[in-house]
Amino acid sequence: MKVFFNKIVVICALLAALLMCSSCGSVLDEQPRSQFDPTFFTTEEGIEGGLTALYAHLRYIYGNGYYLNICETGTDEYTYAQSADNNFKDADFTDAGSLTATSSRSDVLWGQAFTNINTASGVIENGEAAGIDESLLSEARFFRAFDYFLLVQTFGGVPLDLGAGELKFNTSTIRSSVRNTVPEVYTKAIFPDLLTAIDNLPETPRLTGSASKNLARLYLSKAYLTYAWWLENPKNIPTYPEAQRTDPDGHNAAWYYQQAYDVALAAINNPGPYGLQPTFYDVNVATNDRNSEIMLYADHNENEKYGNGGNGYGWGNGNSPENFAYWMTSWNYGLLTAKGSTGESINPISREAVQALGRPWTRMAAIADNFIEGGAWEDAVKAIDSRYDATFTLRYHTNFDKAGKADTYVEGANGLQVGPGEVYFSFVDEATAANIDWSADGAGVGAGKLPGRADFVVGVNNISRFKYPINWKIGMYRTDNGSGLGTPNGGSPRPFNIAKFSEFYLIAAEAAVKGATGSKSARDLVNVLRDRAGKQTWSQNDNVAVSVDNSAAMVAATPATITIDFILDERMREFWGEGYRWFDLVRTQTWAEKAGTYRIAGTGATDRELQTVTRNIPANYYLRPIPQGQIDGLEMSDEEKIAYQNPAYR
Repeated sequence: MKVFFNKIVVICALLAALLMCSSCGSVLDEQPRSQFDPTFFTTEEGIEGGLTALYAHLRYIYGNGYYLNICETGTDEYTYAQSADNNFKDADFTDAGSLTATSSRSDVLWGQAFTNINTASGVIENGEAAGIDESLLSEARFFRAFDYFLLVQTFGGVPLDLGAGELKFNTSTIRSSVRNTVPEVYTKAIFPDLLTAIDNLPETPRLTGSASKNLARLYLSKAYLTYAWWLENPKNIPTYPEAQRTDPDGHNAAWYYQQAYDVALAAINNPGPYGLQPTFYDVNVATNDRNSEIMLYADHNENEKYGNGGNGYGWGNGNSPENFAYWMTSWNYGLLTAKGSTGESINPISREAVQALGRPWTRMAAIADNFIEGGAWEDAVKAIDSRYDATFTLRYHTNFDKAGKADTYVEGANGLQVGPGEVYFSFVDEATAANIDWSADGAGVGAGKLPGRADFVVGVNNISRFKYPINWKIGMYRTDNGSGLGTPNGGSPRPFNIAKFSEFYLIAAEAAVKGATGSKSARDLVNVLRDRAGKQTWSQNDNVAVSVDNSAAMVAATPATITIDFILDERMREFWGEGYRWFDLVRTQTWAEKAGTYRIAGTGATDRELQTVTRNIPANYYLRPIPQGQIDGLEMSDEEKIAYQNPAYR
């Protein structure tokens, strides 16, 4: 079985993975190369170079705004926003666009994963022959499984043979390909590589952010869970290439659910250097990046040469390896206007290189249903769950002083003065929004006002494609802003988080809901995270220290019987906007059910009445299309090319 690539598959993207040494903080020594050959992998230097490439490739997927789009737009978290083009409208599955093999941005994954898989195979195959320690080779095994797992979830069955044999290192351009089935990809590639990696990777990663035993456990438990759903197939979702829902090793779905539970529990009980942060805010605040809860990330730093592939951070170009995903989920708060103390109209809030703001592109809008009665972030949840404050920018503080304005204040709502660093605009909860006076259409964005408040307001039940809460978690951060606005228009020099220790609890809980048994129930597991979510020591929206403990209330509010719906709500609250959601809905076969309709207001500044939008999500769209460029380059008959593509996109 062979696979075609338009370029030699041994290309190493850019050897710039920032694997920070835990003891000294130094950057892994690297030598950029355009390609690898087998002899390169027979030395320790060559193995290090190959491994560096494996980490570097993460930055061409994670932090890419178009890849985040294909993982989030069209789900129950995001739809397209006011300034969206067809990259986003096509992904929404409404009349606004149509997802095709040409327009799907899952090409970001396809274009990177096979190159990386081949590099991993080169490290493994030649490293074994050279006597390289298996602990290093297992890092490559982890990444080969990691990429295959992403591919099989996204496209269905994919080729295991890239031209030289199944899971073999290939050095020539091949223009033919045969896709393996889903069970073959799991049982021949993903499971064996991860099991070997667990046996041989160290408990403590050799460098901060490198692969470890528990990182492999995280992906093995998730792969077991996903494959169990695939075998069970409760809603008869089609697969491709067509295959019986039977396991080559003779196990059933229940067996795999139990394995997912057991592997996740093993990690929870033996955390090694990983663990939960004290509060949810601590997990995601930029000043605490690379903390012990983050097990894998696509790394960046403020050094443009090493941290951004040589690209400047001053004005981003929206290409990998930049981390520009946060642009997409940010509305254009720079349109806010105010009358300053000097009598002139000014922007009270300008673009600033801080986590709550950054560069707005208005491409992906948060869906209103999540923030109102019945949603994962309904008012009763907002009142006690700190994850709401530590996920969204809800209050916008003035920074006109940093922009060099001479004004001492701006005129806010009700004629009240708003000084530097004070709140000028807010999103308020559904109950509070009932009292908004909309007569002013204020702040230049159609906002209202509340009695006695100086900030202009919009209710979360008035979320529109024009304005919506920014995803604070993935926002940018710099240390060199000084007293000004910094450089907010570039890519973020922050790492993009990929894997978190917290997910073990939700994987095990989901497996328990599906019948797995053990020492902890699904309720026990989710309550570990809910207890943490009730604790808050810092309010990022108010920018002030707090001392809040709603953990007892959070645990008490957990239902006695945990369902898949509740697990999905918890996954939304933990991982909102980080690229998990499409995979979660496809795995649990709830995409059409959860995201088939949504509510949001229009694209105008004064639009605030929610409209119901219907999506068309047929069952055969639970797979993404093979990129058309790949199909076009295959040397096979037209009939064979058609058969290679997933049926919905032919």
